[in-house]
Amino acid sequence: MKGIRDWVFTQLLSKSLASSRPLSGSGGSFQEAPSSREEESGDQGSSHTTTSVALLVPPDSLGSSGSIQDNDPYTSQQQILVEDSNLSNNSPNRKKMNPLAKIENLQIKFLRLLQRLGQSQDNLLVAKVLYRMHLATLIRAGESDLKRVNLRNERAKTIAREQEASGLPELDFSIKILVLGKTGVGKSATINSIFDQPKTETNAFQPATDCIREVVGTVNGIKITFIDTPGFLPSSTSNVRRNRKIMLSAKRFIRRSPPDVVLYFERLDLINMGYSNFPLLKLMTEVFGSAIWFNTILVMTHSSPTLPEGPNGYPVSYESYVNHCTDLVQQYIHQAVSDTRLENPVLLVENDPQCKRNFMGENILPNGQVWKSQFFLLCICTKVLGDANTLLEFQESIELGPLSNKRLPSLSHLLSSFLRHRSVSNPAEPENEIDEILLSYAEEEEEEYDQLPSIRILTKSQFKKLTKSQKKAYLDELEYRETLYLKKQLKEECLRRKESKLSKEKSFAGDDADADDKVSPEAVPLPDMAVPPSFDSDCPVHRYRCLVTNDQWLARPVLDPHGWDHDVGFDGISLETALEVKKNVFASITGQMNKDKRDFSIQSECAAAYVDPVGPTYSVGLDLQSTGKELMYIVHSNAKLRSLKHNVTDCGVSLTSFGNKYYVGSKLEDTVLVGKRMKFVMNAARMEGSGQVAYGGSFEATFRGRDYPVRNDSVSLTMTALSFNKETLLGGGFQSEFRPIRGMKLSLNGNINSQKMGQVCVKMSSSEHVEIALVAVFSIFKALLHRKANENGEIEALEGG
Repeated sequence: MKGIRDWVFTQLLSKSLASSRPLSGSGGSFQEAPSSREEESGDQGSSHTTTSVALLVPPDSLGSSGSIQDNDPYTSQQQILVEDSNLSNNSPNRKKMNPLAKIENLQIKFLRLLQRLGQSQDNLLVAKVLYRMHLATLIRAGESDLKRVNLRNERAKTIAREQEASGLPELDFSIKILVLGKTGVGKSATINSIFDQPKTETNAFQPATDCIREVVGTVNGIKITFIDTPGFLPSSTSNVRRNRKIMLSAKRFIRRSPPDVVLYFERLDLINMGYSNFPLLKLMTEVFGSAIWFNTILVMTHSSPTLPEGPNGYPVSYESYVNHCTDLVQQYIHQAVSDTRLENPVLLVENDPQCKRNFMGENILPNGQVWKSQFFLLCICTKVLGDANTLLEFQESIELGPLSNKRLPSLSHLLSSFLRHRSVSNPAEPENEIDEILLSYAEEEEEEYDQLPSIRILTKSQFKKLTKSQKKAYLDELEYRETLYLKKQLKEECLRRKESKLSKEKSFAGDDADADDKVSPEAVPLPDMAVPPSFDSDCPVHRYRCLVTNDQWLARPVLDPHGWDHDVGFDGISLETALEVKKNVFASITGQMNKDKRDFSIQSECAAAYVDPVGPTYSVGLDLQSTGKELMYIVHSNAKLRSLKHNVTDCGVSLTSFGNKYYVGSKLEDTVLVGKRMKFVMNAARMEGSGQVAYGGSFEATFRGRDYPVRNDSVSLTMTALSFNKETLLGGGFQSEFRPIRGMKLSLNGNINSQKMGQVCVKMSSSEHVEIALVAVFSIFKALLHRKANENGEIEALEGG
């Protein structure tokens, strides 16, 4: 039995023949549809296999092309030897080995053809074909048959030498070739050169082929059938209809008998910088399908041109000129099929009777190559690989076209986004919690600011005369009074909102409301946007100023912070609205659209909520986000249940759609408020989609300052857990914002996970302590020293080299 190492190796290569390109992408393993198999003749041990390169038609309409029949007794004897005579006719092993026996027969024929053409097995093209056939046999063979498969290579070589020496059995091998190309490129002349006799008419001044016809002949014992087609006219809008008509006629003709090889002709001497044949190649791809290029060989006629001059004034080399021309044609083929993985083999042809000949009288190219032998080798290799692919039933072929680089959303990322707290669409929802905190202050603190004695505000000169302790006491007193004043203002605003809410409820309950008597609020300017530094003399902040009017919609420009200097910098527009549709029913829409010359992106969040004053809150929303050229839709629904005064339970579900993939998630969240300064949030969620499941949860504890919400001092600790693909990721983080000293604000953020990855971010801002900016000077100086060290290291390395 084969070792486990070899068995695993063969399993890893289970799709190699279908995923690799034989002959640089021109082999038959790219067929769109395999031909049907015929029944085996068990009595004689012979095999009859229909093999065809199905380029254009579905499997049910394929005909037989290039049938391989081995009815000779000697061949039957060899096949029985290979299949091992101790296997019964009805055993499953015999059925499994039948395709392998056919591959061996095909390999024997291939080796005989190489001997007949005088080609060595060391040829790179030949070695590639033999390797692919051996690899395909290993893929299809079972573990118990690997030893016999490995012995077949040498046996096939021995049998091929013996059969070719004796001439028995007679070699039965045929190739069907479809010829395509523009008129006047030398299609008919090449066919005549292959047969060494005039099989078709040629004309140097007008098209010689006016209909589709087959040209049949035998060369070196190989039956070759050319399907000669009328030439296409040059690419133009007036010739598209005629070219399409010719292609459709050829497509109907080959439906009866698909070709094994396709030859596409171009003239090497007419390819220059102004060459552009993309419309014709695109039309061929549309009519025949992209699979036609799998078995296509690029034929370059007139391959003995006068070489152009290079930049140095001397003619370029023949190899560089040929590579330049073939790369140009291949590039247009890539554009036609929208795939750069395709690489077609190239055949150089010269049909001029005055071209150079070798001592055997064969036409040779300027590089000394005999193009006819290369033609037979390319066609035979393409045919053999196509037959091997059909026999082994490799139906998973690679499709040409744009690479499917669609990035699927990460399930763990979707789960993390779903776990984040989502605010309800009620505009007053964020203020309810603050109102409760404000109204919970003791009654004796409510009038504390009004009972304070008056204080004298010192001028700057008077303040400088104070001692250090007096300055501190004076600033502390000002800060204390400011805090009490802000608390009083927030309380008054809270009371006004409650009174407004009560009046609205009364107006909804009454028959006639005095809504028309309301005075429209005045327009209020929004805060200025943060504009990046600019060399302009005037600050362009005025370009982005907006007013909040009585209109429900708030529209603002989106500023590109990385745009060009002196530019307006408008990168898009953002829209926001939040309104109460009817009593206790709220709706909000937030969207942002960005557009430039190439990309277009949109982000939108729409939500609606029903808020029961003494009961639960139900909300539903739709989020839209563009990812590349696709859109991601997220439909979510939440239900908030306030079981206790300081406890809120939130249940949510979501459905995410991206392309043709769907992801379903569910979440449970509980929020507990302890006093005015502590808040705990716990949640757990599950996300499922694309055959995968992810679980996650988090716990967050928030501790607020004593002056909240006047001062936003707070510290938050977070712990998260995520399980995906049988892996669990634990993480922790903290976030704090406080004032260490007067006039300075410090923000600390950090996180770390079980994979030893994390980050720490420190932000400081101050209007009094300018020395903080020295940190930036230190960072710049350190970066310059590091860059200088790298430059010195590179100089020393060059000097040492």
